Amino acid sequence: MRKGIATVSVSGTLTEKLAAIAAAGFDGVEIFENDLISCPLSPERIRDRAADLGLGIDLYQPLRDFEAVGPARLEHNLRRAERKFRLMERLGAGMLLVCSSVSPESADDDDLAAEQLHALAELAGRHGIRVAYEALAWGRHVNEYLHAWRIVQLAGHPNLGTCLDSFHILSRGSDPIGIEAIPGDKVFFLQLADAPPLAMDVLQWSRHYRCFPGQGGFDVTGLVRHVLNTGYQGPLSLEVFNDVFRQSDACRTALDAMRSLIALEESLDRRAPGPVIPTGFAFIELTTELTTELTKGLTTEIATEIKKGPATGPATGPSAGDTLPPAPGEAAALVGLLAAFGFTRTGAHPTKPVEMWEQGEARVLLNATGTGTALAAIGLETPDPAASARRAEHLLAPVLPRERAPGEAPLEAIAAPDGTQIFFCRSGRADHPDWTGDFTGDPAMALRPSPGTVIPATPTPPPPGITRVDHVALTQPWHHFDEASLFYRSVLGLRPLESMEVPEPSGLLRSRAMAGPDEAVRMVLNQARVGARHTPWQHVALSCDDIRGIARRLHAEHPGLLLPIPDNYYDDLEARHDVGPEIRELGLLYDRDEYGEFLHLYTITVGRVFFEIVERAGGYRGYGAANAAVRLAVQHARGPGTP
Repeated sequence: MRKGIATVSVSGTLTEKLAAIAAAGFDGVEIFENDLISCPLSPERIRDRAADLGLGIDLYQPLRDFEAVGPARLEHNLRRAERKFRLMERLGAGMLLVCSSVSPESADDDDLAAEQLHALAELAGRHGIRVAYEALAWGRHVNEYLHAWRIVQLAGHPNLGTCLDSFHILSRGSDPIGIEAIPGDKVFFLQLADAPPLAMDVLQWSRHYRCFPGQGGFDVTGLVRHVLNTGYQGPLSLEVFNDVFRQSDACRTALDAMRSLIALEESLDRRAPGPVIPTGFAFIELTTELTTELTKGLTTEIATEIKKGPATGPATGPSAGDTLPPAPGEAAALVGLLAAFGFTRTGAHPTKPVEMWEQGEARVLLNATGTGTALAAIGLETPDPAASARRAEHLLAPVLPRERAPGEAPLEAIAAPDGTQIFFCRSGRADHPDWTGDFTGDPAMALRPSPGTVIPATPTPPPPGITRVDHVALTQPWHHFDEASLFYRSVLGLRPLESMEVPEPSGLLRSRAMAGPDEAVRMVLNQARVGARHTPWQHVALSCDDIRGIARRLHAEHPGLLLPIPDNYYDDLEARHDVGPEIRELGLLYDRDEYGEFLHLYTITVGRVFFEIVERAGGYRGYGAANAAVRLAVQHARGPGTP
């Protein structure tokens, strides 16, 4: 279908808006009156600029407070409309949006409103223009779409129809099934917007919090389906008032808007294949600093130990009793964390300073090409990597070019809105090249733990260990949060949960969890906002079956790795839940929902990254959100990146 967007939905001057909208691939625009008034170009030049960009001008808006007024006001309103029609002829716009009146001068009289809208449509017809009448959700007398349609019927003019707006309909809780009673040729225009569920005045809700379809909580797809069932043939056009979008890069916002319409159109087609759902985490890639210490070759003896793999030899590779040589701070701390958890270094990439650490089904890649420690990439298992990449490209996700040496496995990769690289993998399958085969065990670029880490002389029994990656949490730039939510929902098919706000010492943290249908892939998107200082932390949550055993071992062998939890937390926890004293003794955090229980702990932060170890019992579905404020307060007190 034809795709359009209102100029009010993106930032910039009118000419900048038009350029961004055209670059995103839209077919048409709604020109918002304020954008035209503030533009130095004449209507003719704007018309020509739009045409040069391949854009039609589908609508001019709005004409406010027109109908159901006294004779003197009607005469004034018709003069006002005549001027707009002349301007629209110069602009090349063939339709005018008229909003239901909010004026205290208007009367609650449908017959009078219809009579005056008939006069307006008659005047519009002389200029070759049609009028679309819309019920504002806060209209003084007309605030329901079926009420507006009844007035259009009463007016009975061929140049008068109705405009349906998803926000005005769904924000009031109106049932959109009634749309199907309207003939398709009388639905002159369709405006679309989503919105988060908020308990507030509908006018403020509309003016500040609308978002693109798929970013909020409305069933926009269901509404559009009802509209299409009428036989409507017009464009799908976005009209979004949003404070963040008006401050963000126009090209990026327009691209996000187009992604929302592509995903919406797909959701309307029951034959569309839909997203290729990821089936798990293939790896998490962390970058850390590159130094000469990190690229020193190891001895033949150590190389032999690494090549033996996780089944034999010490987990860290070097000979028993060795004290490892010094290594830089963040890289050393990161390696120390993994070794403390029981991860084993199982291979190194032959052409890149990257090595693989494994435990259970969890894989962590350490990439020594960064300027600090950060989560740079996520590998996702998918039944068809090529199809996943094609879908991502169809939804306007940037496909990342990759250099590949002869014999290395191909890996499809895209960029998420925050720059995180997403790789599509199919690991350990005979029907697809296996990327893990690229990690040969060559130790030439091995990273090293902190100074003084001693390799035990006698191998100890395997400690209670990590089983897999449970979820990852990514901090989004404040102006890309909704974009990221739509990206993971549409590209990966993750289901968004309700957005929530968590207090932290310097403001509020907005957070939204997302998961696949079977919860094999879970992600949490965080955004610092409302006066909070910038806290770009990322974290990786690792699942286990015996968190008590892991906590005991870490407290005994590596007591400085865990984030200390205040006693006040446990006093409150014990008042709310019947938990044993070992929860406090081991420094664990606790939560429960209707499905089960959740135990978790946090590590210190290295660079931008910290780890969480979790144990889910009985089908618990949450993420321990009740404990997030405690964690944030402790991290705040320690400072960002404090080891």
